[in-house]
Amino acid sequence: EGKGKKRNPLHDFKKTGELMLIKVNKTLEVKTKLLNTTEQCAKRCSRNKGLSFTCKAFAYDRVTKRCHWLSFNSLTNGVRKKQDHAFDLYEKKDYVRNCIIGKGADYKGTVSVTRSGIQCQAWNSMIPHEH
Repeated sequence: EGKGKKRNPLHDFKKTGELMLIKVNKTLEVKTKLLNTTEQCAKRCSRNKGLSFTCKAFAYDRVTKRCHWLSFNSLTNGVRKKQDHAFDLYEKKDYVRNCIIGKGADYKGTVSVTRSGIQCQAWNSMIPHEH
């Protein structure tokens, strides 16, 4: 099973059609390059290849075939969404997923309260529980 087949890098991304993210916060980083396919954009984002930041999303301009790698996603403060027919937005599922799988060691989402509504303990805190 799976011999000779390469895994599609787009499986790690959530696609939202006709949407672009605009950075209001000027410290957020973006890098662009001409690439023919969304798969090529996804592969480079997943590997952070040639990027000076951790890629959390990319937007693909279908008209100019240009990839825009983003150091942010739609949940980041200082970002606004813009409807744009030329773009498709692809966000890394790890950063927009609000569920915890297993023990949650790789969780990068935004949930910071327990199911019963108690605020989660900060990773760098030993209070109220020791690690």
